[in-house]
Amino acid sequence: FPVGAAVLYADGSVVAGCNVENATYGLTVCAERNAFAAGVAQGKEKPVAVAVVVDTLEPCPPCGMCRQVMAEFAGPDFPVRSRTLNGSEARYSLGELLPHAFTRAFL
Repeated sequence: FPVGAAVLYADGSVVAGCNVENATYGLTVCAERNAFAAGVAQGKEKPVAVAVVVDTLEPCPPCGMCRQVMAEFAGPDFPVRSRTLNGSEARYSLGELLPHAFTRAFL
């Protein structure tokens, strides 16, 4: 299930990631989480949007784990875009995808 993701940061830089699948499935890491982790490793701050590209007929939203990771770095207005290889696109806000996010505000 090939997936690519790119996070746009306030400084204009883009950090990409891809999913890395594993035979046990549970150890698979999604493209979105890999892109955010790469941004952290590069010292990036203030993500402003994420784009996801999937090789499916319909755009698919990020999984629950990816939504939670995004909530660690961005607020409910954070734009999330999913696009297929044939150009179909879905647009979401993080708040739509994860309306009651558990964030550091609860800690």
